[in-house]
Amino acid sequence: MRDELKTKQNKQSVTTFLNRISDKKRKKDAKRALNLLKEVTGEKPTMWGSSIIGFGSYTYTNSRGKSFTYLATGFSPRKQALTFYIMPGYDDFSDLLEKLGPYTHGKCCLYIRDLDAIDENVLRNIIKRGFDIVQTRYKTEA
Repeated sequence: MRDELKTKQNKQSVTTFLNRISDKKRKKDAKRALNLLKEVTGEKPTMWGSSIIGFGSYTYTNSRGKSFTYLATGFSPRKQALTFYIMPGYDDFSDLLEKLGPYTHGKCCLYIRDLDAIDENVLRNIIKRGFDIVQTRYKTEA
């Protein structure tokens, strides 16, 4: 188990990062995602690592007693798909996921290739539910 997180909040410009996206469709979807997460969370976006835009943060303590701070929710405009980070994971989200549209997911990552192909209201609800769970379960920071 590591004692430091690889992905940390930094002072890189979110706007500069988004403006560097060369694919027009991915850039358009990324800007839509940015506005969606701002609206849903009420948080200011910040960069985490070199390619994740986070909204809010929380502190958790691992089994060894080490505390870490990580983004409460966020996204990254990856080449293959927009990746949304829903930190509690998706165990209790099956009711929403079945209505979302085409996606894949990992433990805490939701991969969406095309925002136009999914139900944006369902995505809003997924983000909101995950963000609310993190705020309830952990010490959160603006």
